[in-house]
Amino acid sequence: MSITGDAVLSASIELLVNKLASEGLRFFARQEQILADLMKQRTDQSAKLWLGELQNLAYNVEDLLDEFETEALRRKLLLGDGERDATNDDQPISSTGTSILRKLIPTCCTTFTPRLIKFDYTIMSKIKEINARFQDIVSQKDLLDFKENSVGRSRKVRQRRETTSLVNEAKEYGRENEKKEIVELLLRDDSTSHDLFSVFPIIGMGGLGKTTLAQLVYNDARLQDHFDLKAWTCVSEDFDITRITKSILNSIGTDQNVDSLHFDKLQVELKKQLSQKKFLLVLDDVWNENYNDWIDLSRPFEAGAPGSKIVVTTRNQAVVAIMGTVPAYPLKELSDEDCLNIFTQHSLGTRDFNMHKSLEEIGKKIVIKCNGLPLAAKTLGGLLREERCDILPALKVSYYYLSPRLKQCFTYCSLLPKDYEFKEEEIILLWIAVGFLDQEDNGREREDLGHMFFKELHSRSLFQKSSNDTSRFVMHDLVNDLAQWAAGNRYLRMEDAPEGNKQQRFSKSLRHLSYIPGGHDGIKRFADFDDTEHLQTFLPVMLSNCWGGHLAYSILQRLLKLHRLKVFSLCGYQIPELPNSVGDLRYLRYLNL
Repeated sequence: MSITGDAVLSASIELLVNKLASEGLRFFARQEQILADLMKQRTDQSAKLWLGELQNLAYNVEDLLDEFETEALRRKLLLGDGERDATNDDQPISSTGTSILRKLIPTCCTTFTPRLIKFDYTIMSKIKEINARFQDIVSQKDLLDFKENSVGRSRKVRQRRETTSLVNEAKEYGRENEKKEIVELLLRDDSTSHDLFSVFPIIGMGGLGKTTLAQLVYNDARLQDHFDLKAWTCVSEDFDITRITKSILNSIGTDQNVDSLHFDKLQVELKKQLSQKKFLLVLDDVWNENYNDWIDLSRPFEAGAPGSKIVVTTRNQAVVAIMGTVPAYPLKELSDEDCLNIFTQHSLGTRDFNMHKSLEEIGKKIVIKCNGLPLAAKTLGGLLREERCDILPALKVSYYYLSPRLKQCFTYCSLLPKDYEFKEEEIILLWIAVGFLDQEDNGREREDLGHMFFKELHSRSLFQKSSNDTSRFVMHDLVNDLAQWAAGNRYLRMEDAPEGNKQQRFSKSLRHLSYIPGGHDGIKRFADFDDTEHLQTFLPVMLSNCWGGHLAYSILQRLLKLHRLKVFSLCGYQIPELPNSVGDLRYLRYLNL
């Protein structure tokens, strides 16, 4: 091929890359919203198939960009080192940042080999194919009549039922000490000249019983005479200041019809109602992270008498930082005994198994799975009465409220076994390896961005400090289930029972795999592994009570043929030497032996 022809080819590739980037960025930016639209609008099979095609295309684009960036770096190194032979085309090179992608096109024309020409034509063909598939998916979306929400996340998806101040104390267990401590704190006159009212946050993961504890506190007899006014408001995810102000006024019991009042009149009326009165206000289930919104809502509260208190329940540490004036009260899990009382109350209508001795053993086993979450005990008990399961829907709110990149990082943690205790650096390295932290973020280094994301997931109670080792973290079993729900069929955590060498079938769409290694893992366990050509993560996870095992050499050889691998761990296996073919893993970013 002539130099002119190759230059034209490279220019064509550049145009296609620009076209793919301009359309692809919009495509990726809208993917999360399209997914939300799908979940709230459509449940039919055609929509599910369409979403599958969309996800497959997204992964194919990612594969293509990996291929492109790796080749770009290889060429850059060849051009920068005169002593290297340009025909030595097969040396594996690690992937680098996306900036190299733009630098490839102008410089690649100076070196021509059959391999380079073949690569250029192959890339151009793949870009054209992806672009055509993208246009086809867009046209299918129009036929399926999806509607894009221009205001962001769907509120309907994240909507939860309203809460009230009413509670049947006789049917609640295990929060006597917490209630006593909080009531005593509310009875203290700790106001200052700067803060006429105190904001007392109760923080914990979803399903832990924050609302129930607030209800118990709100109805305590000792508070009835201490405060002149009491009000309860369910805030939830939509921090609508006008709606919240109306709700507070209605809870207080104003004589005015507040529904027709605009915001200014509402605030004036609320200030009038609170003026020189010591009040107790509960703001339940707060998610707002906007400081100015909180300031706007709280202005009428300043009219109250000194010693007024506001109790806030939240899952999010950022809410505490914005609203709290006193240290937050971190709510802990219930004991198994208290969970058992809740379970029997909602399954049998009694406090114990005295009338149902045959069910006691299985009941205790079920309660252990609740891991101290009263909502889980209540819901599982209700299932025995054929009630709807509310555990995951309650936790899904935490997931929907994450940004798209945080969702991606959280979903990757579905690979971690239940009860697995992990270090922050361990997870961040994995996120970096699979490219979740590659996007530019105000000049932050990837490690710094990873620490920020990890801290955010911890602040939202999705990660918890380990009770065994303060340097490690753990996900509650139900949060782990939430990550599994979010992961779909692109992730697989093989059954946590290596004994018996169970055979596992693998989806062709599989990208990330983890499992607990067994004593000897061979053909039987990985029989269908050849179908996983797009696998990016191979991650055996060692538990503290597991010992090193053996991986069949034939399986190791098959693994080294998975050229898309980015995370490759053989931790837990006794492997004296790696074959030289490990150097063929061009996209490898994480290797743990």
